[in-house]
Parts: sequence; structure tokens; C-alpha cells
Amino acid sequence: MLDNIPIFRLVTVLIEAAVESLDAALAAAEGGAHRLELCTDLAHGGTTPDVQLLRACRSQLVIPIFVLVRPRAGDFVYTPAEHRTMLEQIHRAKDAGARGIVTGALSATQHIAETLTAELLDAALPLPVTFHRAFDACLDLAVALARLIHLGVDRVLTSGGAPTAPEGAARISRLVIQSERRIEILAGGGITPDNVARLVHDTGVHEVHFSVKEAEKVRSVLSSLNAGAV
Repeated sequence: MLDNIPIFRLVTVLIEAAVESLDAALAAAEGGAHRLELCTDLAHGGTTPDVQLLRACRSQLVIPIFVLVRPRAGDFVYTPAEHRTMLEQIHRAKDAGARGIVTGALSATQHIAETLTAELLDAALPLPVTFHRAFDACLDLAVALARLIHLGVDRVLTSGGAPTAPEGAARISRLVIQSERRIEILAGGGITPDNVARLVHDTGVHEVHFSVKEAEKVRSVLSSLNAGAV
């Protein structure tokens, strides 16, 4: 509920909807989502969608579609063969009309895999790149953020290292401060109409991310944001 949420100044909060089907993508757009993250197997954190699904979505939608590039569920430490697969998936997504890439890789010591990430960024050019929630598995989020900024990553999806973004709000706020607008902090994980206004107020984020199957969820989030703002 929005009771007792401090009133904050009206800001534009971008809604990114994670979807895994054409029906979900259409519903998210109908509800007012500003951007999509297209993926499959969301139940296991999401993996790379089929390029035909991307083409189908592109043919019916005008909002930007970012494509998740993750070759398998599980950890984010990839073999050379998996890395090559990711590079190929990026090129296929670009050819099919993706407007952005969502990806990431870690080292075995749970730090940003800088060389691999740099190669993913190069493959994605000129598209923007979001480093996904592999970030939350890093041992030191402040150090990880500094490395992503140095690499030129455009945004990072994070719950602040907590199971959900509301639980990680204090750390997300620190990441926003650290970012100094050099990288966008995209809050995601456990976001609902009941907690989104508080989360935006407490963290200062300008973008939020949540999975969508029905238009009403997006409408409810937007309504909550509008009710909590002046």
C-alpha cells in the first residue's frame, strides 16, 4: 500500500518489462511499459530467446526491445565455447532488430570478467548494453560497479545483492550515488505495485524492471508511481 510513503517530486520512471512470449510482450506494451527485455525460461532466471520470437515482437511493437544473451541457466562463469555462443547470439539479435543487449559474465572468483565483458560490449556495438543480475553475485558491488563504468557498460540490473530490490534498497541507493550518472542503475527483483513507489523514493532510481504476463501489472505499477508523486 502507499500509506505513509513520503511524497517525492515527479520524475519519469522508465518501466522495463521482462517477457518471454509475444502475448506477454503485447500485454506489457498495452499496459504502458516503455521497454522490453525479451528472454525465455524466466523461471530459471532467463536465457536467450529464439530469434524468431524477436522478429515476431519487432513486427508488432514500436517500443525498444532489449534481448537477453545468456546461453544457459546456472552460474555466470562461461567456458570459451559458451562465450563464442554468446557472441553469435548477440550478432543474431542485432540482425533481427534488437535495440539493446542484456548480458554479463563473471570470473570464477566472482568478479566481473573484464576481458569477456569487453568482447561482449564490442560485439553489441552500437547497441547499449545492460549488465544483468550476475552483478548481484559479485563479492564487492562497489568495485564491480566501478569496473562496469570503466568498461563503458550503459546500465546494470540489480537488486542490491539482496533477494529482492526492496530488501536491497539501501545498497541500491549507494550504487546510484556512486554511479554519478555515468551508468544507469536499473532496479529489479520482487518489484510490485505495492512497493515500487517506496523503492523509487528510497533509492533514487529512474528505471525499474519486473516480469510481465498481463497488462494490468504494468498499469498498476504506473498507477502506484503516479499516486506517490507530486
